[in-house]
Amino acid sequence: MERVYIGIGSNLGDKRANCMKAIELMDLAEGCRVKAKSRFYRTEPVGVQDQDWYLNGVISLDTSLLPGNLMGELLAIEKQLGRKREKKWDSRAIDLDILFFGQRIISEPDLEIPHPRLHLRRFVLVPLADLAPDFVHPVLGLKVKELLKQCPTEGQAVTLMEEF
Repeated sequence: MERVYIGIGSNLGDKRANCMKAIELMDLAEGCRVKAKSRFYRTEPVGVQDQDWYLNGVISLDTSLLPGNLMGELLAIEKQLGRKREKKWDSRAIDLDILFFGQRIISEPDLEIPHPRLHLRRFVLVPLADLAPDFVHPVLGLKVKELLKQCPTEGQAVTLMEEF
């Protein structure tokens, strides 16, 4: 089993229900077991205008799946929960991103681990710091809490909502 951190977000419909259902489905996936959940955060959309704010969080799970297989499971969960991939950074009922997969570094056309922009996104780093503040980014060599201190704040409001 390998420890994986997954970012969860929703800005369409019942955001909390979408996130909770995604967590439930990840825990039910073969070879996966959710270990911990961050708090919920209301977060400003990054890189786009005229979208509702997101609800974001992070979970840790242990998995026996290979990274590509886990990504396939996450994509299937997104589809099951109504995610439509029409254009980049569109509003979405659910978004599931592998942030870290142990200390693995993967660069493939359809899969990049660690997530290539996580160090620039407060909506990822704030909930990730709830779970793993001392986890060291395998490429950048910095702890999550250090990445958070360096992350820009402009246009990236993050407000605590409640516990998962």
